[in-house]
Amino acid sequence: MLASPLVTALLERLTLEQKVRLLTGASLWTLHDEPAVGLRPIVVSDGPTGVRGAALDDRDPSASLPSAGCVCATWDLDQVRRLGALIAAEARAKGVDVVLGPTVNLHRSPRGGRHFEAYSEDPHLTGEFGAAYVTAVQAHGVATTAKHYVANDSETDRFTVDARIDERTLREVYLAPFERMVKEGAWLVMSAYNSVNGTTMTANPLLRDPLKDEWGFDGVVVSDWMAVRDTEPSATSGQDLAMPGPDGAWGDALVEAVKAGRVPEDAIDEKVARLLLLASRVGALESGPATVPVEPWDDTAIAGLLREAAADGMVLARNNGTLPVPPREGLIVGVIGQHALRARAQGGGSASVFPRRVVTPLDGLREAYGADAIGFAPGLPPVDELHPLAGGTVHDPLTGAQGVRVRYLDEDGETFSEEVIPSGSFSSFGDARLARAARIELTTRFTPDRDGRHDLGFAGLGGFTFEVDGVAAGAGSLGVPEGGDFMAALLNPPSRVASHDLSRGRTVELRLTYTPELLGVPFASVKLGFKDLFGDPEQEFRRAVELAAASDVAVVVVGTTEAIESEGFDRPGLALPDGQDELVRRVAEVNPRTVVVVNSGAPVLMPWLDEAAAVVLAWFPGQEFGAALADVLTGAREPGGRLPTTWPTREEDVPVWEVTPDNGRLAYTEGLHLGYRAWLKREADGGNPPALPFGSGLGYTTWQIGAPTLTTEGDRVVVLAEVTNTGARHGKQVLQAYLSRPGSTVERPVAWLAGFTTVRADAGERVRARIAIAPRAFQHWDTEAHAWVTEPGAFTLRIATSVADPGHSVPVDPAARG
Repeated sequence: MLASPLVTALLERLTLEQKVRLLTGASLWTLHDEPAVGLRPIVVSDGPTGVRGAALDDRDPSASLPSAGCVCATWDLDQVRRLGALIAAEARAKGVDVVLGPTVNLHRSPRGGRHFEAYSEDPHLTGEFGAAYVTAVQAHGVATTAKHYVANDSETDRFTVDARIDERTLREVYLAPFERMVKEGAWLVMSAYNSVNGTTMTANPLLRDPLKDEWGFDGVVVSDWMAVRDTEPSATSGQDLAMPGPDGAWGDALVEAVKAGRVPEDAIDEKVARLLLLASRVGALESGPATVPVEPWDDTAIAGLLREAAADGMVLARNNGTLPVPPREGLIVGVIGQHALRARAQGGGSASVFPRRVVTPLDGLREAYGADAIGFAPGLPPVDELHPLAGGTVHDPLTGAQGVRVRYLDEDGETFSEEVIPSGSFSSFGDARLARAARIELTTRFTPDRDGRHDLGFAGLGGFTFEVDGVAAGAGSLGVPEGGDFMAALLNPPSRVASHDLSRGRTVELRLTYTPELLGVPFASVKLGFKDLFGDPEQEFRRAVELAAASDVAVVVVGTTEAIESEGFDRPGLALPDGQDELVRRVAEVNPRTVVVVNSGAPVLMPWLDEAAAVVLAWFPGQEFGAALADVLTGAREPGGRLPTTWPTREEDVPVWEVTPDNGRLAYTEGLHLGYRAWLKREADGGNPPALPFGSGLGYTTWQIGAPTLTTEGDRVVVLAEVTNTGARHGKQVLQAYLSRPGSTVERPVAWLAGFTTVRADAGERVRARIAIAPRAFQHWDTEAHAWVTEPGAFTLRIATSVADPGHSVPVDPAARG
């Protein structure tokens, strides 16, 4: 048990019942208080790409950071440290003690639904970014949570799938990022829904060994929400906290199991001791340290950092010299694509937040080039989705203030509670009013900003009646389609709309009566909104091509959406949505200066890659998307990204494709060879190379990399190399160190990442790059000794700018140098 005089003294004040009560959450987002030990409630929040807080809609806006894939594409640990400081400030501003992030599962298959939310396909790169996040956030007294432990690398059947992974692969690949974060001092680790090698993770021996026993983790193992589904197996494992609450598999059942001797009380004491240590760390104990003060960030500082980080993560995948395009007199830029109008700043699921604003590509480019320089054509029909009515167009019928009035009505039709929300988006989870409400009524006055047709309606799960100026405009029950996925329906709910001919400036009153489909939990989610309109498809397509032909530069923005890339399901394939590839090709045919911007969180197929003048991979880049993109296209900033994951040319070339379990099992048969390692192995056997290799990316200047020299610092091999910016402007380069071991006596990847560094230099400037390589990079896990072992002899060390770059190679013998 954790030996702390303070914790020991506090434990002695608690009864068994009080201790067990602390081990299940008090609500969706809080832990129990306990006056007997001076413990206040601890508040948790989702937080990989922004701290949402308790709100599930835009009543409490949050900064929307670039997705983890975009952040990792910077290859810059200083960047993630600065973002971590913002995360901590946002948490403190919302009264949050524990951030449920970062996500350090791996990009095992490009089809993984939460690909965007995790850093990379490489365990070393992932571990370094996760560790930097931990350090930055926890320096401000806000806890971080390494998730999801372990092998939650895809979403299909995620509650029941049994990942089958051999011991060496577990240690060297999937456990490695968690080990790195634990060594860095992470205060929580989240156990996943899935099983590993036959045992669900909330009861898995891996929670003890290696997590707590070998690595010395002294923090709290919190379950993913509703992942604890038994009493005694999970309670006797390394599981410490079951979320959410107040109901769950522990509670009275666990008290009875302890009293009957089936669960030792020492196990309970250890779990509570860990919780009390967490409370002390975040300032939740009267007798412990105070909460660390954190100054709030203003909107200008937030926007500045997020704009810089998004641009620094954008990857220039192709450029024939077209980019950058500085503003100039008479320049005409044709902006094409629905994604330019409806920016996809983030993926779907629990990582999503509600920002105060999102700068679209269209807005960003108009600001950079001037409105007169920009033409726009959507080209393709919009995604079939309902957008919530925005705050500036809706007003409370009672007070006239901006927003939508929400009334909670009981069985007798009486209003027992009401509030005003800022827009047509309403979501709530865990609110006691939901259990009492027979109906929920949303009313607002909507003022159109244009004349003509408006498609107005609602989306959600439950029963609805909708009125416009007192006239019925839609009714019915919307539910999960038969055989459909509940999470998919929740994130992209069915909708119903009707067309109305409205006049600009003439206000109409909207009333939506909603009967929630609670599904056993107090949850409600509904949108009162509109759908984008679109002209004749053939005419709109032709108009886009005509705009491109008449423009000096054509910028086509394509991509996926949060309904395609999300928690809860995996992607069936990697192709862009219908029509986008044809749009790119037709535009490129008429304009040789066509720039394609790919707005996706994960790899997509780009069959037109060689036909475009330039291609920018923008990822899901957060709220400053358009501003950052404008910086990159104009040359105000260099696209600083390098790929943290491999992008294929064809689906059939992808080495690790399968995410669907077979009889409940998902076999990780590729072993050590995932991501670029699998591509290298396949290429060595004569397979096709990818479209874009791991670590690759272009910039706006040129570089010369000198031959590396080696030295040692303690137990580390240090690589030094002279790097010269041979171009005409300031730039950024990412140096990567790969190890290989030809003729090894054990199975190894063809090459594996051992270290990296980011170099920035002015035109003509020479700087010295330094990469320190830890002993672990040379080691492999010996399954007979169950220990880390270094194979005697020399390894080959290659310094390169991508995994495919020949670079400079030198031999290194870690034993001779250590």
